[in-house]
Amino acid sequence: MKCTFFRSSIFALSLVSLAGLSANAQNTTIGQSTEYRPITTAVPFLSVSPDARAAGMGDAGVATSPDANAIYWNSAKLGFIETDLGVSLSYTPWLSKIVDDMSLSQLSVHKKVTANSSIAASLLYFDLGELNFTDASGNAIQNFNPKEYAINLAYGQKLSENLSLGVGARFIHSNLSGNVNVGSGGNVIGESQPGNSVAVDLGIYYTKDLAIGSKNYNLALGGNVSNIGGKISYTTAGRKDFLPTNLRLGTAFTMELDPYNKITLAIDGNKLLVPYTRSDDPAANDDTNVFSGIFKSFNDAPGGGSEELKEIMLSTGLEYWYDNMFAARAGYFYENELKGGRQYFTMGLGIRYQKFGFDGAYMIPNEQNNPLAQTFRFSLHFRLDEAE
Repeated sequence: MKCTFFRSSIFALSLVSLAGLSANAQNTTIGQSTEYRPITTAVPFLSVSPDARAAGMGDAGVATSPDANAIYWNSAKLGFIETDLGVSLSYTPWLSKIVDDMSLSQLSVHKKVTANSSIAASLLYFDLGELNFTDASGNAIQNFNPKEYAINLAYGQKLSENLSLGVGARFIHSNLSGNVNVGSGGNVIGESQPGNSVAVDLGIYYTKDLAIGSKNYNLALGGNVSNIGGKISYTTAGRKDFLPTNLRLGTAFTMELDPYNKITLAIDGNKLLVPYTRSDDPAANDDTNVFSGIFKSFNDAPGGGSEELKEIMLSTGLEYWYDNMFAARAGYFYENELKGGRQYFTMGLGIRYQKFGFDGAYMIPNEQNNPLAQTFRFSLHFRLDEAE
């Protein structure tokens, strides 16, 4: 039996579900529109913010203060993390306005190795819910529950009072269709298979305390290149797709208003280091390797330099803390309409008390009837060392 649910269609479903592109951008992903030109990759769940703190700040996190989720945003921040041992658990019901069985979860743990270094590990898990596969005549083939996960390890080392570097590695597994035959026009292309890959991250973090008059400030800068790794194949035919290799640069400026109140402004810019592939020529970059693709991604936009700039996504966020116990957050995420059009406000709350912490975030898309509307994220934090 031949399944008409192509690997590329499965891939598009995953991308649309995760990225929350506008209806027009969804058409682009499956090749029905030339007006929108988003960059598409495999395993897009790796690009979705898993923790509620950053989610409440418009998905800004590369230069914010270190916490248990530094392994996702910037492993270099682990060099400055203060707690000796900590655990964080995050959960996001995904597309809950449409389905009730899709979710993104992350479990992370960090441990100090020395006074100037820490290691961390995490499991990022994406459950796409149940899909029904049919053949060309619409007859049922099988029901299947696609799942993807990434197992991550990271190390951060402080090099000086103000600077640290970090490195991360991950194993990626993506099983989107089980093992069914995929084909078109009566021809079997090949048998679908789970995709596997490995990738590395490289990070840098700089933080500097400043005293201006009677006020205390902190300036932080961060940079992270994530998911540098081999392409993933979903069929025995050998066709491979790029990982969501991404460059993220950002800053965070913290103002201590008084001993009890402080506020942080964070700004991130990020760009996928993946070459653009035309929807009517999906095999154009089949022979492009990972490193060539990274360099190609800076000068291959059909619209030239001006379109390259449109590929930069911006995240901005504010975080207010009272007595390091209660937090309120707000943010905004912007992606150019040509490249997908995700634009949404975020808000969030947080609490820290002794060894326990909680963060919650809520997303408010600009568009009405957006599939990402009513998206909540939740994170729990536990300190397992001695509380100060």
